[in-house]
Amino acid sequence: MMFVSIVLLILGLAIGFAAGLLYFKSQYVKKIEEAQGSAEKIIEEAKKEAHGIKKDAEVKAKEYWYNEKRKFERESYEERRRLEKERKALDERENQLDKRAESISRKERELRNLEKTLQERERGIKAKEDRLEQLIQEEAKKLEEVARLTREEAKAELMRTLEAQARYEAAQLVYKIREEAKEKAEREAKEIIATAIQRCATSHTAESSVSVVPLPSDDMKGRIIGREGRNIRAFEAATGVEVIIDDTPEAVTLSAFDPMRREIARLALEKLMQDGRIHPARIEEVVEKVKAEFDDYIKKLGEEVLLELGIAGLHPELVKYVGRMKFRYSYGQNLLQHSIEVAKLSGIIAGELGLREDLAKRAGLLHDIGKLADDTYEGPHAVIGAQIAKKFGENDLVVNAIAAHHEDVDPQSPYAVIVAAADAISGSRPGARRESLEAYIKRIERLESIATSFSGVEKAYAIQAGRELRIIVEADKVSDVEAFDLAREIAGKIEEELEYPGQIKVTVIRETRAVEYAR
Repeated sequence: MMFVSIVLLILGLAIGFAAGLLYFKSQYVKKIEEAQGSAEKIIEEAKKEAHGIKKDAEVKAKEYWYNEKRKFERESYEERRRLEKERKALDERENQLDKRAESISRKERELRNLEKTLQERERGIKAKEDRLEQLIQEEAKKLEEVARLTREEAKAELMRTLEAQARYEAAQLVYKIREEAKEKAEREAKEIIATAIQRCATSHTAESSVSVVPLPSDDMKGRIIGREGRNIRAFEAATGVEVIIDDTPEAVTLSAFDPMRREIARLALEKLMQDGRIHPARIEEVVEKVKAEFDDYIKKLGEEVLLELGIAGLHPELVKYVGRMKFRYSYGQNLLQHSIEVAKLSGIIAGELGLREDLAKRAGLLHDIGKLADDTYEGPHAVIGAQIAKKFGENDLVVNAIAAHHEDVDPQSPYAVIVAAADAISGSRPGARRESLEAYIKRIERLESIATSFSGVEKAYAIQAGRELRIIVEADKVSDVEAFDLAREIAGKIEEELEYPGQIKVTVIRETRAVEYAR
């Protein structure tokens, strides 16, 4: 029984083992099949991926090939263009060399022909010279026989004729050179004067018979007037100047025709306001003190002018004369400003001409000091000024320049001419001197009436403050040639009938207008 059990157990184990083997075999086969399916799938996917990679590689290869092909074609095209350009340049240079060689050959042929021609001409000239010499000798013999003159006598006569002709031609040449030099000198003189005027700009005339004194406050007006006006009356009596107190804020006006008295009054009033004590006794005291110190004030003004112009070594009395110029006017032009302007102009002109600027400035500044002289001197102010300058030890050139600036004496140096020119420029420039409104209007009207008195003048306008006259003429009555004659005649009549500073420009305008209407 036990044996049977063992046999059965073994048999069962064998059956179980066989069944297990069959089960594991089936599982193994299944896994193998699944693995084969996965492998085939992976192989298929790998094939697809490899096919895609192959296509991408083919595309990239084609793109690279195309790019390289384009690059090669572009480089080849550029290289062909460069080679073509160089070929054309070489062809052109070759053509130029051929042309140059041909030109050189042609010139060589021309030179050879010219050389032959010159040789033939030279032989002909030599023959003609020999023949001419022979004829001259024959003619000389005939002339000697006819004129009964020897060769030496004929030669002397010829020399006299040639000398006279040379003198005549030399005189013509000298005249031409003199005229050209004169024209050049006038042109350069105008340039020098224009340069001097441009570099020396001064203000227009500003003559006034009043001076405005600023006040620290409007309360000061009451103190200047004083109780019942005693202060202002005392001030006017002491200074000889009228004090005008109006509604002008923080200012009073001093009125007087004497600039020196007006300046003394201004200084005295400023001292009184600084001091603060304003009463009749104090006013008289301060005015007297200002008068006593006024010479020092004038000298200080003169020293400031000398410092401005760079003039040194002037006598103290002449320095005072310079300071006093500030209180003198001529036709509305301040004498000191005029003298400073003349000094600057003279210095600039002298510098342009290579002369001493300091000497020219000195003469220009002192040229009108004769206008400040007292009654002990007699004669024109230019001569008086020269006497004063000589009295105080001025240079002879300066003295002569002062005396000659109005042609009272003859100029002895270029400085005299320079000062006269600078004085004329300063006095005649626009705005330098003042004339009354009535005289100005009359002069303008007279200018226009002179112009309209001529036949053919349609309109006349005085412009530029009467320094230019523009005239419009009738084109059918005045020709272009007659316009020039008309301008000259009008200018001549103005010179005869009018007195004016500087010059007046006369411009004649002739205009022809053609008008038509399109309908």
